[in-house]
This record gives sequence, C-alpha cells and structure tokens, in this order.
Amino acid sequence: MLNWANRFSIFCFLDNNGYNFNASSFDCILATGCKKSIEPEPGKAFSELQKFYNENPCWLFGHLGYDLKNEVEALHSKNKPLIDFGLSFFFEPESIVQIKDGKFTVISSLQSAAGIYAEINNQSGEIINTVTTNVNVKNSISKNEYVDTILKLQNHIRRGDCYEINFCQQFFAQNAIIDPLFIYSNLIRISANPFSVLYKLKDKYCLCASPERYLKKSGRTIISQPIKGTGKRDLNDSVADELNKNKLHNSAKEKAENVMVVDLVRNDLNKICTEGSVQVQELFGIYSFPQVHQMISTVTGILQNDIDWTGAIKASFPMGSMTGAPKKRVMQLIEEYEVGGRGLFSGSIGYITPVGDFDFNVVIRSIFYDGAKKSISFLAGGGITFYSNAEDEYEECMLKAAAIINVLKA
Repeated sequence: MLNWANRFSIFCFLDNNGYNFNASSFDCILATGCKKSIEPEPGKAFSELQKFYNENPCWLFGHLGYDLKNEVEALHSKNKPLIDFGLSFFFEPESIVQIKDGKFTVISSLQSAAGIYAEINNQSGEIINTVTTNVNVKNSISKNEYVDTILKLQNHIRRGDCYEINFCQQFFAQNAIIDPLFIYSNLIRISANPFSVLYKLKDKYCLCASPERYLKKSGRTIISQPIKGTGKRDLNDSVADELNKNKLHNSAKEKAENVMVVDLVRNDLNKICTEGSVQVQELFGIYSFPQVHQMISTVTGILQNDIDWTGAIKASFPMGSMTGAPKKRVMQLIEEYEVGGRGLFSGSIGYITPVGDFDFNVVIRSIFYDGAKKSISFLAGGGITFYSNAEDEYEECMLKAAAIINVLKA
C-alpha cells in the first residue's frame, strides 16, 4: 500500500498495528490524492475548518499544528520550527483504502475498487531502501544547558507558576537524504504503536510511531486517553520486565503526574460535554508497547448537541500531556525556554468522517523530514515536576532520542 501511495504528492496512512484501543474503526486506512484542501489563515483556523467542512461534509485527513494554541489562548509564537508543515492542513482524498478484519474496502472518485486493488497488489510486498548516505544528528542544546533549564523550570514550580511542564529538546540533521518509506518501516518494525502515521505533504514527511490518542468522537461520545508515566521494558528477561511494569504501576511520582493531566482533561471536556457526563473510565492503566510500559488513563464525556467537531478540538487543544498544568502558563514557559518551535510535534494527525466523527493522535515519537531542504528534525523530552531530577530527565530524554537515531542510522 505504501509503495503504491508514494506516487501521490499528498497521502496519509494511519495504522493501529493490531492494537484495539476502544474498538478501532479500522486496522489501517490510507488516504491518497487531493480533490480539495484547506490551509486556514492564522487566527481563523477553527472557523475556516468548520466552514470548509460544512460546505461539503466528507472524509478529511490532515494535521493540527502545535501553534494553534495561539487561537485557543491569547498567546504568540516567536520560535519557528525547523521543518514547517504549516499551522494546519486538511484534504479531501481522491481515494481511501481501508483494511478491517481482513476486508479490503475502497472509496474512490478516480477508478474502481478492483482497479486500485490490482494496482496495489502489483506493488512490491517489501519496502526497499533507495538511499545509502549517513545521517549526522546534532543536539539543539548541550547537557549543561538542558540541566540548567530544568532547574529554572523547577524554580517556576516552587514559585507556584505551574505544577508540571513538558519540556523538550530538538535534534536535527542537515544535508540529510533518507528514504521516508524505508525509515518508517524500520521505525514501526521496532516500535509498532497504535496511533502510527506516515504523512506526506508534498516534500515534507512525518514518520510517527505514537502510542497516544488525543481525542476521538463517535456519535456524541468523546474520549481522550492521555499518557503520563513511562517504564523501561526488558524483553530479554520476563521477570525483570514484569517488575518494571509493577514499579510503574506503584510509582507515586508517575501517578501524581498522570492525575494532574487527567484533571486537566476533565476540565477541558467539561467545557463541551453535558453536565455530569465526564467520567474517568480508567485511571492509571498500564499498557505495554515494544519499547516501554506506559501509564494511560481514559476520560469520556457526552458532547453537547450544539458543539461541532472543531469546537471539541478547540476546547481541549493542545493536549495536556504535552503541555502541563496550568495549560496557558506552561505554554508561555515552553515558548520561553525551548529552543526552536514545535511545529507539528505535540500537534495531531487524524481524520474526520462525513458524519462528523473523528479520531486524532498525539504527534510524538516522530521524525520530520523535508526532502527539498534535506533536513531532519525530531524532539524528545518529558514532564518536569518539583520532584524531577535534572540529570535523570536528561538521560531519559537521550534514551528516547537514541531510539530514533538508531532507526536513522539503520
């Protein structure tokens, strides 16, 4: 499917990699080509997106950039992302290919389902690397600068400016030439996650192995599944792996971070849901993924009848797991202390259906590539609290970065 899709200048491939988080609508879905699209103006993104959809309710695929925060709160952005996908972009695809329970379904305005199936079936069943150049990854800040920044952020916490803040550092490579399909296939091979995406927007690619759902709407039901809390995996020792899992489950620090984000999500959903409908369906659930154990909580609510899909997103964007609490103040601190803009990182990629349902991920564990500029970037970080150890936070950040660096080198 991906070998076939890469002929198009725009496509979006969503894959749950066999996970079944709240009865996924598909195993994987691929949207290719562009019948029409919208790249809304800053300051008018949510209203323009809703107007665009209302004129012709249809399947839309695309992204929400982190800097949409400026429309949610009275904020501004001075930092520019190294690879800029734009504030937001959505497109109505020419063709949609969906696989669910072994069934192959096609919606297309171009050709028959049988024709597309035959074209895909004639493609190679494996992704061959077409590039052999090396990628030299660099840090945006030094270890000393990182540790110093954590200590400054903890001073803000002591003063009561915030309780928790997600701080990230950027990694980048210039004069880099990669085969995005091949790198994505390697990323998923070692880190298959339920909200993975390969997203192509002309010369730019997002290679995403995200384990986290931002927001889903099914009928009038809204669901958010924030992640906060990470434990190491030991795939060579099942006993040690289970001990790591239990350690995460029993960690007072990780639970404290998780419940902060859960409260933030509950507050966001209460703005748009019917009174008394917001519930925590699962608190501190432990889920195991190829690289890590994660603590995930599930919050649901019933959307008010007069709230449209963009209203639901505007009330809760950006996701609390990637900002902190209180949300507005930590976004100001993120802008002040992080080097470079986040761009699509900690934004979201997903889809809207013709009946107004949607599902969006959290863009983390992702590689961004600009083929025209031959540039690569990715970000890694974590939640900082009063109890965080700056050296430990740096090591955890570098561990996350090492996984992506190894994929690029491989």
